[in-house]
Amino acid sequence: MKTTDLCIIGAGPVGLFAVFEAGLLKLRCHLIDVLPQVGGQLSEIYPQKPIYDIPGFPSINAQELVDNLMQQIATFKPEFTLGERVDGLEKQEDGSFIVTTNEGTKLHAKAVVIAAGLGCFEPRKPAIERLEDFEGKGVAYMVRNPELFRNKKIVLAGGGDSALDWTLFLSNVAEKVTLVHRGDSFRGAPDSAEKVVKLAEEGKIDLILKSNITKIDGNGHLSEVHITMHDKSINTINADYLIPLFGLSPKLGPIANWGLDIEKSAIKVNTEDYSTNTPGIYAIGDINTYPGKLKLILCGFHEGALMAQSAFKYIYPDKHLSFKYTTVNGVHGF
Repeated sequence: MKTTDLCIIGAGPVGLFAVFEAGLLKLRCHLIDVLPQVGGQLSEIYPQKPIYDIPGFPSINAQELVDNLMQQIATFKPEFTLGERVDGLEKQEDGSFIVTTNEGTKLHAKAVVIAAGLGCFEPRKPAIERLEDFEGKGVAYMVRNPELFRNKKIVLAGGGDSALDWTLFLSNVAEKVTLVHRGDSFRGAPDSAEKVVKLAEEGKIDLILKSNITKIDGNGHLSEVHITMHDKSINTINADYLIPLFGLSPKLGPIANWGLDIEKSAIKVNTEDYSTNTPGIYAIGDINTYPGKLKLILCGFHEGALMAQSAFKYIYPDKHLSFKYTTVNGVHGF
């Protein structure tokens, strides 16, 4: 059985950055993720999606961010177990934990950090007639490779950040982009909404508000999208692809059985150090909840920094923690 200081459940961006913060304190890390590669949702769902809220990067490709994080933590030599789901978590008498995966892998960790994003997740599917008939045949719930949509007619549905961001991105890739939203205002970032509206005013995309996609058709592959307009009329448009972007439905999976304080499919934490109700277990990133919580990557980075300080004190209660700035000592100075 391998041993480590921190077992980090989840190898998404927040989990990866937690390795950096822990590494500065000379804590060894072992990450476990059910996905076969690191990066979490960024690599699995939208690797080519641009991200706009990472400090110092006006825009950065999602996969590029993951690659940068991996480069940043390389000096600390973390270990990875990928393609396995953590099923068991048992606290030992000395305060450490035995972590067990669905493949029987066991890890002895002095503390545990849950950075599992949304947990187990699946896309929320809208009520559209024949939707499942065209899954993989013109219906996609995520954009893995934008080149698939080059010079194609694309219809996106949704009013959140993903719908807005992909509308902006694909407007430079696809032959035609149509965004359909059931409301008349957007839930996403105001700046992105303004850019989408401007593209529509310039005739570069079609924007259909207060309307719903009710049916799709095609002969072996999607070819038509039927939209019920706000006046109840039906607008049928030709399309090669439909991308409904209504978010993900989170499911905690085995995490729900670990005796943690759960609220609305998220783990409640203390904002002093993002600890859970079980000493030695922390939760950072989208998996946690607290008053004022914002599900942003940069917030997860902040949570990871405070978590690492607390985890050091939990693991080494008799050691003095001397915090130093990387701007003074550099990473290799620790």
